[in-house]
Amino acid sequence: MRRNAEKNTLRILFVLGILFFFQLIRKPPVKDWLIIFFLKSYIASFIDNLLVKKGYLKYPVSLFKTFDISVLFSYLIFPVTCIYFNQATEKSGPLSTFLKLILFSVPSTLAENWLEKNTNLIQYKKNWTSLHSLFSISATFLLVKLLMAGVRKLAINSEIEMTNQIKQAGEQ
Repeated sequence: MRRNAEKNTLRILFVLGILFFFQLIRKPPVKDWLIIFFLKSYIASFIDNLLVKKGYLKYPVSLFKTFDISVLFSYLIFPVTCIYFNQATEKSGPLSTFLKLILFSVPSTLAENWLEKNTNLIQYKKNWTSLHSLFSISATFLLVKLLMAGVRKLAINSEIEMTNQIKQAGEQ
């Protein structure tokens, strides 16, 4: 019976994740939010896969039996949360970004810790703790934010270069 309740929890989280995703991408710039979503999905699945293979985490109950990782977390919940974080910190300075990082990372860690202690959705192994989760969640939020800053800078430089080329072509 407990397994059914856990699967229902995953189904509810899946539906909520989809709803929040579509709500999020309605806000411009959509391409940035999609890049963040896919970038975070890639990073989360890579790290999650590594931690599962090394035996630090285990996901006994899953909606998708073919994966060892939590597909729901790595490909939906975590990326959606990362979009919210990037939207909230889009124009923030370093101190404000750090405070918002804490506001996003701590609740995520507490939720994961609660799930680990009260369900079979996740199990910590080999001395993995909530502190490890807090640092990995925070680090990936910051990594994606930094990578997106680089992507935005490259896009601006490309636009400037293209504008200069158009001006030069028009002058000839």
